[in-house]
Amino acid sequence: MFRILVLCALLATLNACAVREFSARLIGDAVAEGPTTFASDEDPELVREAAPFSLKLIESLLQENPRHKGLLLAATRGFTQYSYAFVQLDGDMAEDVDLAHARRLLVRARLLYRRARDYGLRGLAEAPTDVALLYWTAVSWAALIGLSLDQPELIADFPRVWALSQRALELDETFDRGAIHSLLIPLEMARPGSGQRAAASARRHFARAEELSAGTDAAPYVALAEAVSVPQQRRDEFERLLLKALAIDPANNPENRLANLIAQRKARWLRARAERLFLE
Repeated sequence: MFRILVLCALLATLNACAVREFSARLIGDAVAEGPTTFASDEDPELVREAAPFSLKLIESLLQENPRHKGLLLAATRGFTQYSYAFVQLDGDMAEDVDLAHARRLLVRARLLYRRARDYGLRGLAEAPTDVALLYWTAVSWAALIGLSLDQPELIADFPRVWALSQRALELDETFDRGAIHSLLIPLEMARPGSGQRAAASARRHFARAEELSAGTDAAPYVALAEAVSVPQQRRDEFERLLLKALAIDPANNPENRLANLIAQRKARWLRARAERLFLE
């Protein structure tokens, strides 16, 4: 009788664990695959306040399902977007008024990008040909490097970022309405040894991104203005590109509304700093 009772208790425990694992998997699937309201939200400040809870929920679910591809993608994408929109951009804008505060924000952004990259690498270990994982891992890693120019060991990772972006481009160059091409605008300019060919390649990626997004995404215009027009000191082009970005009506592209609002925020900041960015 004692052995039967022990066996029943063991079976009950195993059943409880199985139910818990199954429930966590179902919730994970819903969080990872369900439609997000963040991307279409018209209130960036509301998203700023809500995003941390969502990100911590994803991390909690990953503790139960550490190899869940959808959750790993959601973590990579979510931490990257949050860091860029609400930490790094704030830090960049604070540099002219409060350098100490700006540095704290940029250090935090770097830590968040590292977390995003690590989730992405875990996801790619499970799904090495997943275009979304390739893209978001490359974005987070590139951003991490961009904020770590004093760390040679991270700068040395750039070829791996380039390889991820090229693999994503090879698999689906139309991904997310040309997002990979938009990413490659600054990557081409940062690529070691690209020389004079860099700007020409960046412009080709811009043209393709503009085509795939039908001119309704602000990101390619801002990327070309910052990554190419400024180094080449083409102020007229810089102004023209940013005005195009600002002329886009986010309401016309609801699924990309928040990204356009953030890109337009950066466009306004860049225009306000034009006197510092151009010699004439």
